[in-house]
Amino acid sequence: MKTVRLTAAQALVRYLAAQMNEDGEPYIAGVWAIFGHGNVAGMGEALYGIREELPTYRGQNEQSMAHAAIAYTKQLGRRRTMAVTSSIGPGALNMVTAAALAHVNRLPVLLIPGDVFANRGPDPVLQQIEDFNDGTVSANDCFKPVSRYFDRIMRPEQLLTALPRAFRTMTDPADCGPVTLSFCQDVQAEAYDYPESFFDKKVWRQRRPEPDKAELKEAIVALKAAKNPIIVAGGGVHFSGATEALKSFAERHSIPVIETQAGKSALAWDHEMNFGPAGVTGASSANAIAEKADLVFGVGTRFQDFTTGSWALFKNPARKLLALNVQAYDSAKHDAISLTADAKVGLEKLTEALGSHRFSAPDVSLKQDWFAKADAVTAAPKEANSQPTDMQVIGAVQRASRDNTVVMCAAGTMPGELHQLWKAKLPLSYHMEYGFSCMGYEIAGGLGIKMAEPERDVIVMVGDGSYMMMNSELATAVAMGVKITVVITDNRGYGCINRLQMGTGGAEFNNLYAHTNQKNPIAIDFTAHAASMGADAHKVSTIAELETALDAARSADVPTVIVIDTDPYPTPDAGGYWWDVAVPEVSERNEVKQARVAYESALKERR
Repeated sequence: MKTVRLTAAQALVRYLAAQMNEDGEPYIAGVWAIFGHGNVAGMGEALYGIREELPTYRGQNEQSMAHAAIAYTKQLGRRRTMAVTSSIGPGALNMVTAAALAHVNRLPVLLIPGDVFANRGPDPVLQQIEDFNDGTVSANDCFKPVSRYFDRIMRPEQLLTALPRAFRTMTDPADCGPVTLSFCQDVQAEAYDYPESFFDKKVWRQRRPEPDKAELKEAIVALKAAKNPIIVAGGGVHFSGATEALKSFAERHSIPVIETQAGKSALAWDHEMNFGPAGVTGASSANAIAEKADLVFGVGTRFQDFTTGSWALFKNPARKLLALNVQAYDSAKHDAISLTADAKVGLEKLTEALGSHRFSAPDVSLKQDWFAKADAVTAAPKEANSQPTDMQVIGAVQRASRDNTVVMCAAGTMPGELHQLWKAKLPLSYHMEYGFSCMGYEIAGGLGIKMAEPERDVIVMVGDGSYMMMNSELATAVAMGVKITVVITDNRGYGCINRLQMGTGGAEFNNLYAHTNQKNPIAIDFTAHAASMGADAHKVSTIAELETALDAARSADVPTVIVIDTDPYPTPDAGGYWWDVAVPEVSERNEVKQARVAYESALKERR
């Protein structure tokens, strides 16, 4: 057996570069890195040596670097991903939030935090967390509950088993998610005689599990017995590449489709069978048919509470659930009729089995009524209002967008209103991280999306609160020449949570800056801040000015940031659904007492 002597870090990056996807592309598209004493000597030297084959990118924060990597793989339907390496201690722990985001959203990313010395010679090393009762624990143990696969590399030869397991996890459609290889810093520099065959090119294929015959039969029986079925399209439709299969299935059998945040854009907004977004942030058209459905057919969805209206949405007493999901954990939720299979294969099998079976056509007037209401609130104001609404901002961005534009967001007011109001024309033209709804994902995510699909326009919608939490990758986008457009809606605080606070009877407190315990007024010049990082930054006052700035952004050579002040209070009157947010049983405020009465009444609607 021929061998090659390499350090463990050199072996790791050489292995990464040799792993391919079934399209013939490297599965790991690059490595994001911030170096520190836990990875600069080992991983830094190894990445330098392979920099032409496996590019390294320098970000500003470990969490946001991981966000960029996660957005990259999400936009490509999990066909490729990136790796992220950090030092030990604070640098590593900065990635834990991003790992949780990837875990919730079933997205593959390879995290390589540095770790303590395996030989324990300099114990305790700088930034080491010491567990007084367990000598095997390090800060990186925090990754365990938010990783789909975790391993601590304490010997160079352990890579021979750990790396194939890592790639098996990331490329398995049922098990995929974040992988953490906690890499002891002394081991990174240790040498070992690795088999040369370990670095041969290997193709990792996305498996498409077929449905079990008995489960398929039960699903067909349930569908044929239904009178008013609906399809709930989730993110799994995109990950499976099943948008055409979904379209064919819905058209052939006349079953209306409603979309989750992750599933939005699975069908074009104006497709005859697309009845819009579902649930708490849903359209009246989608929620009306959901209330009456006797069979709720989830395709690639995990039935999050925003989708189900905290399980109060599906009111039909005869209602049954049918769940098509590649992960058995998700297909068996809430006593559903389980169909564990790849979404595309499952839909094709069902289409074949149902033949010419069709259901009664859904009431198209529901869609017409909904879009009339949506168009009214997103229309440009006839007269310039001093503080535009977020709805009007969405309308302006929509009018300035093209079919291939990707609009993205993650937290605050915009996710709900974009889910309700945005008209997505093409698959993956709507990128929302609402599984974890992580503030700070937006700008780094926009960077990752544009790196994944450079030919598409990317518009990042972000509130002032999320921008303040994590904006530094704007400088990275400028430095790398990755052109994105960022629209900052400044409502001077956390407007979304302020409305939720008021809706549950609470006083306005500690959300908008005006209601915080501050000595001096906060007035942040976001335009100057963005410009200081190299962006082409503008402050606009009206919707008309916003549309002009958006048109100009297309021809800019650098990332564009457009700032507009918005009213923190208005939200769409139409659409939406109840969401279970517990209201205090005891309070001195009459508003809270009244909200509690309404809350207890709403709880009775849950099934």
